Amino acid sequence: MATKPPSDPKTLAAQLRMGDRAALARAITLVESKKSEHRAKAQELLKILLPATGTALRVGITGAPGVGKSTTIDALGTYLTDHKHRVAVLAVDPSSVRTGGSILGDKTRMQKLAVDDRAFVRPSPADGTLGGVAARTRETMLLCEAAGYDVVLVETVGIGQSEMAVASMTDTFLALMLPGAGDELQGIKKGLLELVDVVAVNKADGDNLPRARAAASSLKAALHILASTAGTEMPPILTYSALTGDGIGDLWKAIEAHRKKLASNGKLEEKRREQQVRWMWSLVDNHIRERLRTDPKLRSRMPALEKAVAEGKLPAALAAAEISKLLGI
Repeated sequence: MATKPPSDPKTLAAQLRMGDRAALARAITLVESKKSEHRAKAQELLKILLPATGTALRVGITGAPGVGKSTTIDALGTYLTDHKHRVAVLAVDPSSVRTGGSILGDKTRMQKLAVDDRAFVRPSPADGTLGGVAARTRETMLLCEAAGYDVVLVETVGIGQSEMAVASMTDTFLALMLPGAGDELQGIKKGLLELVDVVAVNKADGDNLPRARAAASSLKAALHILASTAGTEMPPILTYSALTGDGIGDLWKAIEAHRKKLASNGKLEEKRREQQVRWMWSLVDNHIRERLRTDPKLRSRMPALEKAVAEGKLPAALAAAEISKLLGI
């Protein structure tokens, strides 16, 4: 049975600030609800809690399928809770509605964190759209911060735009890589270098250790060339093993070092301000798209407009102008 959203945002906020996990779960249910009355209460709740947010270290994590993201998050999160941190794990999974749920829905993939009192693991909402999932994840992140979680790990389950979405809500973006011939160049594509702050090669253990070190060397060479061409700073490249835990401490030190560097030169505050503004415009876009899906006049007119444009009977610009007029913009 789904958790029933509360009726009093002030009471819920007070309970959440005290670290009540049940209150946090209810608050997340509230922000994930699509009911208009719940959305209004969710925004009131977020407004109350906003002064208590922004203190966590926000880390985005990406990587190709099979790289071991869940195992890495389990190992890194456990390392952090062992060092007295409180860790929240969130996901951005725009495909969740098609696949039947986020991969985080099965918490057995993170066996240690799933039973850790200092950790909170939350699947992405089954929204089916990247904008909707990213918005709910961002709001959930703020709720977790207000509840006292000082590290938030945000996993991107999809690729491409979902990587951009996660990078736009975190302080440090971590790219996980696999050892092996050719695999070390996975993810080194146009635009990714601008997002990545730390690169880490997983499975650096046993017989894989030499290949992991070789992959790291190849990545350094490739990223050096890309960084020189783009005029950007090359991210640190490490090796680690999510299976044995070797290198996890160094990985966390690299993440902390990046955050401290941002904070020391004023870039962290600037980055977060820019993220807030981008979030605002993203929400505007989401609202417009929601109108397109739900407004009766728009829904009844859209099929005819799409058909006319597809058949070449109506210029796309005129169709767009009519849609804009129906939206009142």
